[in-house]
Parts: sequence; structure tokens; C-alpha cells
Amino acid sequence: MRTLLIIGAGDVARRALPLLLRRWRVLVLCRTKEAAAPWRALGARPMLGDLDNAASLGRLAGLADAALLTAPPPPSGKSDPRMRKLLYALAKADSIPQQWIYISTTGVYGDAGGGLLDETSPLRPANDRARRRLDAESQLRRFAIRRGSALTILRAPGIYADERLPLARFASGAPLIVDAEDSWSNHIHADDLARLCVAALSRRAGIRVYNACDDLPLPVSRWYRALGETLDLPCPPQLPREQAKASVPPQLWSFLAESRRLDNGRLRRELRVRLQWPSALDYLDALGQDERRRAAILASYAEIR
Repeated sequence: MRTLLIIGAGDVARRALPLLLRRWRVLVLCRTKEAAAPWRALGARPMLGDLDNAASLGRLAGLADAALLTAPPPPSGKSDPRMRKLLYALAKADSIPQQWIYISTTGVYGDAGGGLLDETSPLRPANDRARRRLDAESQLRRFAIRRGSALTILRAPGIYADERLPLARFASGAPLIVDAEDSWSNHIHADDLARLCVAALSRRAGIRVYNACDDLPLPVSRWYRALGETLDLPCPPQLPREQAKASVPPQLWSFLAESRRLDNGRLRRELRVRLQWPSALDYLDALGQDERRRAAILASYAEIR
């Protein structure tokens, strides 16, 4: 059985694990013994290490045939030194992973004014958060070319699930933008993104980028209104674009300001994963009929408030 190394012991990797264990011996990098215990219980083999500590990564070299990279860059700066440390550590062995899967962000495209983008569209990251992701993509591209490895980059938009809904926006009351001036957003359910990671491991050669999103872009306010209606929560107020900009923190505005619609045609043609949730609205329709799940989500909302 071939060995897969997971870098980023987070939610999406955890969701992918049951599918991965059918075909892979799975190693997962964990920062602490406490973080490692749940992964061991799920059937993976934890490896202790920290992407911010290069000396702790040396034992990863030469262990894996493939790597799934879901760890984020550091929270500041314009580059991703974590990726640099990881690639340097793995390159020291005679044997390196020949398949790489990296979850990036659609933020690397920047603002498109609501335009429809595919994977050949220009990359114009408008904030350091997206610049760090583009730097990580670039490092991986260079590494894959030098080493002859296959690389799949999954550019993901807003990831959601029952445990990953933007409930804090409802609690804060931070305004949205009026419909006529609103930005377009894109989504992917965490379970569907996990399945895309698994499907990408079928690629054995070349470098390929995919917009890892669902089939239906939505105006931001429409998403929040639909979510509020499903959970019986009052939707945040809507303001003209410039008023909304003046009313929210810069970090939040960096999400609201960018408007783009993503084409996932390449994903559907080549990876051929049938999404469980082709639209976030499909997910909300099902959620609205499941009182148990709604109650659990509302309980977490009460804690946020």
C-alpha cells in the first residue's frame, strides 16, 4: 500500500480520511501529542512536527509517495515560509512524493468585478492573504517541475458545512451590500472539497489547476438571506457599497469587496466528482428539513452571541 503524507491536520483532511484509508497508508503531521491522538484513533499514523520549526520536519523526508497539503500559510507577510521549510525538508531524501495536492484559494484571482473566471484567468491577488497563497502555489510549481512530480492545485472559495457557517456575521450585525451593488461569491461544501482531494490523487503526471467550487455563484447578500431564512435569524442590514465599506473592519471588507464568478467546468470534465451539494442553496434546502441539525447549529450560534 502506498503512503500519503497529510500536511495540515484540519477539518477537510479529517473528512477525506475515511476515503483515503481505503487505498493509502496515511501519515499526518501534528503539532502536539494532544492533536495527534484523534488522528491515531481514526486510523492515521501521526507524525509530530511544526511547519514553523524547520528542525522538526526532517523526519518526514523519504516517507511518502504522495502529499496532501491543507495547512495554511502564516497569518502575516506576503510569502509562505512554511511551504519553503517543508519542501526543503522533503527534498533532502532520495525519494520524494511524486504526487502533490494543494488546497489554495480563489482569492489569488483578486477582484473581477463580477466577471466569470476560469483557471486561465490572470492572477491579481489584492491582499497579503491571497499573496501568501500565490507564493505557495509558485513554490510548488517550481518544485514539481524540477522533480518531475504531479501537482494538483485546488483553488477553493468559501468553505462551508454545518460547523463552518458564518454565524458570527449574524451575531455582529455587520452590514451587507445592497443587491444592485453586491459582490458575487462562490462556495464549496467541506465534504465535497474532501472528495475532490481524494479524486485529485488519481492524477499521476503534470501540473493542473482547478476551481474547486460548486456550480452556482451567488451574490453575497443572497447567500446570507437564504442562510438567515433557513435558521430563522434576522439578516444583517444592507447598505450602499461605500457605506458598507465605511461600516466594517478592513479585514471583513477585503472579503466583501472582491466580486467574481468561477467556472468549474474543468473540474467537472476532468476529476468527474459528482458534488453532493452542487449549490449552497441545495444544502440550505436540505438543512431546513432537518430540525436536529438546525438545533445544533443554533446552539452554537447562542454560544457565539
